[in-house]
Amino acid sequence: MQDFDKLFHQFTQLKVAVVGDVMLDTYWLGNVDRISPEAPVPVVALNKKEQRIGGAANVALNVAALGANISMISILGNDDEGEQLTRLLAANHINTKYLVHSEHRITTNKIRIISRNQHMMRLDAEMADDIKTADEERLLYAFENYLAAESPHIVILEDYNKGVLTENLIKKIISLCKKQNIITTVDPKRKNFFAYTGIDIFKPNLKEVKDGLNILQQNVTLSFLKDVHLLLQEKLDHKISLITLSEKGVFYQDDKNAAVIPTHIRSIADVSGAGDTVIAVASLVYAATKDARLMSEMANIAGGLVCEEVGTVAIDKMKLLQECKHLLP
Repeated sequence: MQDFDKLFHQFTQLKVAVVGDVMLDTYWLGNVDRISPEAPVPVVALNKKEQRIGGAANVALNVAALGANISMISILGNDDEGEQLTRLLAANHINTKYLVHSEHRITTNKIRIISRNQHMMRLDAEMADDIKTADEERLLYAFENYLAAESPHIVILEDYNKGVLTENLIKKIISLCKKQNIITTVDPKRKNFFAYTGIDIFKPNLKEVKDGLNILQQNVTLSFLKDVHLLLQEKLDHKISLITLSEKGVFYQDDKNAAVIPTHIRSIADVSGAGDTVIAVASLVYAATKDARLMSEMANIAGGLVCEEVGTVAIDKMKLLQECKHLLP
């Protein structure tokens, strides 16, 4: 029988880095009482502003929530948004020492204007082209310094297609980690989907897999997913596939076993950020146990738990602990 108290304590002994596209999530909340006389648009009278950690930084937030030693490695602009995001990270016990500031970029900021729990508009301030070679070299240097100083157990690559994870950077990070026997995991996106050759854990969702492999099949069976794993492995030579299946749960396959872990019935409020929680929990569990099935079961529970909350939230450690004790033998 799994000792979950012991396992959750093991999380606090792990050193983890998240490398990827960080974002500032800004919420402008207000009321709409009239239409503008200048144009046929609603006038939102602001009464509250909130700023939250988003993108790859939300993965780091989930890792921090589980008690691990976490560092964020990314590129920010030399701007107010970058300073605000750095402060938010530090306030949530995420090491910001290895963040790189660039004159060539702006910090991604997604501004959501909300009235009565309805999105009125979203404004995206971002640069999504690949980072310049000089910035890529600076980021790699920061990563090498991190490895030398921290000797981490696991490196999570979180790709939001905003240009931080270039193909060259991905290959070099995985190569450096392999030389030092550091576990690597990735939550990929379409642009660099097949750049993660040699990764340990590859965690796309089902739509991303179908798009990447140009598969149209609708009937998702265990046999079909096993074939998908083999197709991915031909291209990536990775160890474990962990594919999220939305309301159907998750699929995993390693060198010995494969299974679909069904989702647990929940009241779903919001699915945003669930993928961030899944990769964070999966990475920590695997680093602590090397058990792909337990990793999948716990990540599946964690993804469901955060979907019960409105907005992007980090996993609640004690809630996850209790659910694992209750749901897993």
